[in-house]
Amino acid sequence: MPAKTTTLTLTEARKLAADALRSAGLPDADIAITVDHLIDCELRGLAYGGLARAVSIAERIASSPAPGEISVIRRTGLSATLDGADRIGYIVAQQATELALELVAETGLCIVGANNTWYTGMFSWYLEQVTHAGYVGMAAGNAGTFVAPYGSTEGLLGTNPIGFGFPSSEDPVIWDIGTSALVHAEVKLAERQGRDLPTGVAWAADGTPTTSPSEALEGALATWGGHRGSGLSLGIHLLGMMAGSPAIPTQTIGDLGFLLILIDPQLLGDRAEYIRNVAEHADRIRNARPEHDESPVRVPFDRSRRQREAARERGSIDVDSVVVEALKSLVD
Repeated sequence: MPAKTTTLTLTEARKLAADALRSAGLPDADIAITVDHLIDCELRGLAYGGLARAVSIAERIASSPAPGEISVIRRTGLSATLDGADRIGYIVAQQATELALELVAETGLCIVGANNTWYTGMFSWYLEQVTHAGYVGMAAGNAGTFVAPYGSTEGLLGTNPIGFGFPSSEDPVIWDIGTSALVHAEVKLAERQGRDLPTGVAWAADGTPTTSPSEALEGALATWGGHRGSGLSLGIHLLGMMAGSPAIPTQTIGDLGFLLILIDPQLLGDRAEYIRNVAEHADRIRNARPEHDESPVRVPFDRSRRQREAARERGSIDVDSVVVEALKSLVD
């Protein structure tokens, strides 16, 4: 049975999320950026990373001491490392992105890492900023032990997302994925909705297959793409460790590592020519002969972009009613 939804105007959705996060104890300085990120996920049809995530944020705040202040603990002319001080990742990763954009403007190449944070959200959020500034970006991050390496049922990897962004004279090309069969936020949303997971993607704590979200959260998820996805997930995990995240976090939701590498195409050639070539090749792919006539070929982020534009034009989003009621209960 489809989940019951509540239609909210964008203004109503922003206010509900902001009021709930404020009531939960998120510092005022962190609310606007966090809400912008959550609403962007809703606009793009990624409900698990949208207002549902605000409920998870409230739960995390309730179980944790107050965070500290973000600080730069290591810096060179090409790099920087931030200690997130257990502050929410939307803010930590945003500061890392802004610092990386400063560095790459000076050097043409930079790497910025951040650790001791949680919930950085969609890497495409940061890569849109990078590509709009004319740079190529790669973002990677690790956290948690929610995912079992291929051939195992024991969680030793995070959901470990990775993203790439390429500037274009038209729309940037952005690819942002998690490397688990389901991302953690999808499982949490399924748990709130009382909905089972698909078969074959999760194990309970004792290693037996399960479709229960609650059991999966205590056990492990499968990697995406079999042994190939497992290898990619391990590589991302090790990149997150390079940013200062421990291999086995001490917190269930925390100790996340975020790594951002930016490149100015001008280092290797003509930037303007490169971004024109990106646009031309993206269009070439879109116009490729489709396997099915009713399904034209898309470039990564095309669907998200179109769905966001349509939602903005409509001025409203449909949110799971369970999530809406949970947020209202935080405000009441």
